[in-house]
Amino acid sequence: MTTLRSAALFALAAVAEIGGCWLIWQSMRESRPWWLAGIGVVALGGYGFVAALQPDSHFGRVLAAYGGVFVAGSLLWGVLVDGFRPTRYDLLGAVICLVGVGVIMAGPRR
Repeated sequence: MTTLRSAALFALAAVAEIGGCWLIWQSMRESRPWWLAGIGVVALGGYGFVAALQPDSHFGRVLAAYGGVFVAGSLLWGVLVDGFRPTRYDLLGAVICLVGVGVIMAGPRR
């Protein structure tokens, strides 16, 4: 159950952080309305709270593992939302990052 909860929190954190950054990008780089950036800032704040709900109590471990989720999630967001076409190197890099997440989160604890 802890693994499932952790995975769900990582997914929710990815949506909040990547979505927040995307909204700010849209406002700043794509000349979309300014209030999209405001919503993005709120989403980024939400990401911080979601990350703090992880069952592991070590900030560094949680954020390091989330980094791999962020890499893969960013590529997926690009495919689903922006029509991005990842290369095989993008996909290989994402797989390597996700393996790293597994090593960090499933490794033995002292």
